[in-house]
Amino acid sequence: MMVWAVIFGMGLLVFLNRYVFLEPRLPVRLSSNVRQFLGFAVPGMLTAICGPIVFMPDQQLNLNVDNPYLLSSLVAIGLVLWTRNTLLSMVLSMAFFFVLRAWL
Repeated sequence: MMVWAVIFGMGLLVFLNRYVFLEPRLPVRLSSNVRQFLGFAVPGMLTAICGPIVFMPDQQLNLNVDNPYLLSSLVAIGLVLWTRNTLLSMVLSMAFFFVLRAWL
């Protein structure tokens, strides 16, 4: 019961947090400095989520050339910079990851 209360409570908190900033009829306006600062939130969050997966797949640092997570991440970065197409880069790097993982 407590778990469900926490899940619904956090869902409500996230909804209200988003609603305040997305509802145009509410008089909440952010300054340009705050908007610029919040622009760093998504890359920081993605780095915090993906970093341990890429660099520590077995709960210890793995920078070897047989780490499929690291190699696929480098391929994904290269594809995004080369193609400028996020969907294509994601699909190709995932295919590369699965092929590499089966091969290694």
